[in-house]
This record gives sequence, C-alpha cells and structure tokens, in this order.
Amino acid sequence: MPGQVEPKSTFLKSDLFSPWVITGIMFFMLVALIIVCQTNSELLQQPISEAQRMLFRTIFYAVAIVIFPLTSLIRYILLRLNQTMPFSQASDRNAGMQSILAEAKKRYRNTIVVSVTLIESVGILGLVMFIFGDGFNTLYIFTGMGVLGLFLHRPKQHEYHHIVEALSCANT
Repeated sequence: MPGQVEPKSTFLKSDLFSPWVITGIMFFMLVALIIVCQTNSELLQQPISEAQRMLFRTIFYAVAIVIFPLTSLIRYILLRLNQTMPFSQASDRNAGMQSILAEAKKRYRNTIVVSVTLIESVGILGLVMFIFGDGFNTLYIFTGMGVLGLFLHRPKQHEYHHIVEALSCANT
C-alpha cells in the first residue's frame, strides 16, 4: 500500500536517540539535585516557619497532582497535532521519505521536550521545599514523583511510528 510505513524496516530505533538523550539528561538532573542537596544541605536551606512550610507543601502537592494529568493531556494533544499538522514549507509537501522522517523526528523531539520539562518541574518543587527547610523525605518524594513521570512519559516507538505513518499518508 503506498501510504503504509513498515515499522521495522523504514526507520530504526536510532531515530529516537535524541528524545532518549533528553529524557536521560532530565533524569540525571534529578539525581544531581539529590546529590547537591545531600552534600550542601546546610548552605542551601533557608528555613521558614512550620506553618508556612505546611502551606507551601500542601500547595506543591496539589500542583504536582495536577501536573501529571495535565502533562498527559498536553502530550496527547501534541502527538495528535504532530500527526495532523501540514508540513511547514510548501516544498516539503512533495518531499520523499527522508524529509518525512526528519519532520517526524523534529516534531516528536519537541513533544518529548515539553513533556519531560513539565514533569521535571515536580522534582524542582521538592528542591524548593528543601530550601524552605523541609527534610530529605519531602525532597525524595517529589524527586521520586519526577522520576515516575519521566518513566511514564518516556519516548515510545509506537508514538513515533504513528507520526511517521500519518505524515507519509498525508504526503501521498
């Protein structure tokens, strides 16, 4: 069939290299955040009153709970836009498979950047609470939620395949 893309032969897992690198960088940033807090806890912490910390902690937990489904919704919308948006330049509309793959890689990479950046913010909330004087437990909880979010929103081959397939069908 002219518009069909073979999942195994047309593109490789190497097409997802840059989204995986981005996700890995975000993971290592969360790990670095814990290491920095462990080694420099006295320098970083600027304690505020317990009542204020409880208020901020409650607000931050609510924000973290909202960020997860919001990120899933935004990712879903971006993935659908990646599949349905026309090519950015008129000359690319009649281009070959290489151009389609390049456009799909760019679009999927941008989707991953948005997703993991939103999820990374959950780990940053843990850092803020740690700076406000909360203990390592709160830092670990928020960082763990961030790592869980990175796992849930990791690059997936089938998502990329659907983008390539939709772009190739639209190009014919």
